Amino acid sequence: MIKLILCLTLPLYLLDQWSKNWVVANFDLHGREDEVIKGTFWLHHIANTGVAFGLFNGTQYANYAFGVISLSALAFIIWMYRSGAFPGWMSKTAVALLISGIFGNLTDRVFRAHDDGKLFGGGFLDGYVVDFLRFDFGFPPFNPWPSFNVADSCVVVAAILLALASFMEQPPKKTVAKN
Repeated sequence: MIKLILCLTLPLYLLDQWSKNWVVANFDLHGREDEVIKGTFWLHHIANTGVAFGLFNGTQYANYAFGVISLSALAFIIWMYRSGAFPGWMSKTAVALLISGIFGNLTDRVFRAHDDGKLFGGGFLDGYVVDFLRFDFGFPPFNPWPSFNVADSCVVVAAILLALASFMEQPPKKTVAKN
């Protein structure tokens, strides 16, 4: 698992933080959008204190609640990993992606300042998650799809891998103690 953390989790976490810092430096919060692929893909800078699809965005205690949820999810993942719940490459890769995604957004939530978007500029848990990727494929249910970031992508890919692993990987064999 250490190899996955060093080769997958850490690089994706760094990519997530680098891309968010680049967006903060080059786009005003809720400002312009740059169209990358005509009518389909844009870059912009959006603040999200909520969760997926902007749910609970801007609510008073969102960062505290989702900070606790993130830390609880990490503790649960570690406990599940130690209990052998992730037997194969697919589920272990999913765990590495989950850790990257959780830490990426938690870093923003805990340290990103609202006034300038920079890391370590605000109060503890007063920050926001930087979302900057916006797609519109022209079909429901979301036109456009809600903005997201690299960490969100890691979590979604991890969820897909965990779903596939539940059908494709064999559960660990339980050993029965003899009397």
